Amino acid sequence: MNAKPVSHTDLIAATAIEVRAAIRSGAYTGHTAGLAAGKLQCNLAILPERYALDFLRFCQRNPKPCPVVGVSDTGNPALPTLGRDIDIRTDVSKYRVFRDGRLSEEVTEISDEWTDDLVTVALGCSFTFENALLHAGIPVRHIETGLNVPMFRTNIDLEPAGRFHGQMVVTMRPIPEDQVAQAHEISRRFPQAHGAPIAVGNPEKIGIADLMQPDWGDAVEIRRGEVPVYWACGVTPQNVLLDAGLPLCITHSPGHMLIADVAEDAETTILKQ
Repeated sequence: MNAKPVSHTDLIAATAIEVRAAIRSGAYTGHTAGLAAGKLQCNLAILPERYALDFLRFCQRNPKPCPVVGVSDTGNPALPTLGRDIDIRTDVSKYRVFRDGRLSEEVTEISDEWTDDLVTVALGCSFTFENALLHAGIPVRHIETGLNVPMFRTNIDLEPAGRFHGQMVVTMRPIPEDQVAQAHEISRRFPQAHGAPIAVGNPEKIGIADLMQPDWGDAVEIRRGEVPVYWACGVTPQNVLLDAGLPLCITHSPGHMLIADVAEDAETTILKQ
């Protein structure tokens, strides 16, 4: 692909379709935080059909980190309930390919990996509710600074299903202390995008040693008068899939989401025709 590169700033006012087109052409390979405001952003898990039912059971038992918003037909790269022209092989800016429980590579398309037994599971993403926080005047530090949201492993155990088990991953956003309750109330309205925070304050209580050393994403400044607030994160199933040791599974790279055509505040995640 030889498309002229575009930046995050170039796409800040673009529609979901325009962002996906830039990604599909190879013009944009960056993170999607702050893009296509008002549209649902999705984490991805792509796995062979024979493992999909147990994985969906796992998601049903752990809805905070794994809120299912879409499931493809077996072998079909389209997700028509989330967008009319989505091709899951090309419309995410960066993918992770795992083989036998190990990260094999990060790539910008997966056409060569696609087989007719793969199922795509789309999961809600906390990027979705950030637009609502900004509209309410609540700062979102990683968007302000053009960074990827910091993500951390925790000690919070998840409910297992079949071969799928593990601990929760969280995102962290510094929130002014006097706006924490408001941030909680706003994000609570988005249960399909992880909903309300799962913890506030001391990171050690949930097994995080150092907020300046995220496991994924970028460290962000926590300023005087702010407290760290933690939301369940859609990177959780990546760890779970990794531990399951599947012969092949594919996910988004952390921070590089699928942007859907569904409105972030839609009653359901089924795109109206």
